[in-house]
Amino acid sequence: MSDEQFWSIGELAERAGVTVKTVRFYSDRGLLPESARSGGGHRRYGPEALERLRLIRSLRALDLSVPQVRRVVEDAGGAGRVLEEAVASRLRELGSELTAMRWREAALRLVAECPAAERSERLRILGAVSTPPSTAPLVRFWRGWLPPRMPARVTAAFLEVAVPQPPDDPTPDQVLAFARLHAMTTSPCPSGRRPQPDVHRVAGAGGACLLYAGLIEAFDLAGPQVRHDRAPHAGEALDAYVAAYARAYGCRDSREFRRLLAARLATEPRLDRYWELTAVLRTPPSGLPEPTPGTADDWLRGALELDNAAAA
Repeated sequence: MSDEQFWSIGELAERAGVTVKTVRFYSDRGLLPESARSGGGHRRYGPEALERLRLIRSLRALDLSVPQVRRVVEDAGGAGRVLEEAVASRLRELGSELTAMRWREAALRLVAECPAAERSERLRILGAVSTPPSTAPLVRFWRGWLPPRMPARVTAAFLEVAVPQPPDDPTPDQVLAFARLHAMTTSPCPSGRRPQPDVHRVAGAGGACLLYAGLIEAFDLAGPQVRHDRAPHAGEALDAYVAAYARAYGCRDSREFRRLLAARLATEPRLDRYWELTAVLRTPPSGLPEPTPGTADDWLRGALELDNAAAA
């Protein structure tokens, strides 16, 4: 290549439409190939450096980091798998950033639109929630509630239905609901420990495992009934619900067992507020309330009471 085909750092910058400082930055990091040095030791660049610089500018315009750009330009000019992976990674990062911005926007609207007397309390609980919010505190809450030594498979299945996922584009009401859920699940109980259902103690770890596996099935069957606002009634969902408790207690489903079960359930601790807030998070704007394990349990308890009354 003749000297006429070599460019100084200033000439390369002018051809690429960037500053000399930009060319020097990428050159110092080994991203731009030098074709030669002048007699005075100055950098000289050829056409390949111009093409590389244009590629780098395009990648940086997509907000790829310098390390990502390095991996792409070293992968045959950025035409292969490395470019696809870098773009996919940046898309995931951008999605998380956009979700965080939507949560901040909804939180700001929540504070701006609430009565002045409520702002202090809302600011306090909002300040404890990260953006985008994490469900880790809710998961820890349920792991403390569930019986110890439950199989990981059953625990994971229950957490999937019990822990609401934060919506990507929340309303102010949903932001408030999640903040209150976070506060509820991270605040210490007055007694020092959360009240546990009596079935945990009586059934033991093995029985509790059977119970929660059965409850997941029963809640799934009751879900359509709740979604369509149908009145509680006997049927497949109630039978699955009773069977879950019968297996946990080592009993069989009988009329006497159903009467005893209704009385026992009436005295167990409840998490009504948790499920109310969960319903807000799971229900899309202007949509019908989505069933939760709490609303399904209410429906099934109502069905059990009606079934017992009909048999009396």
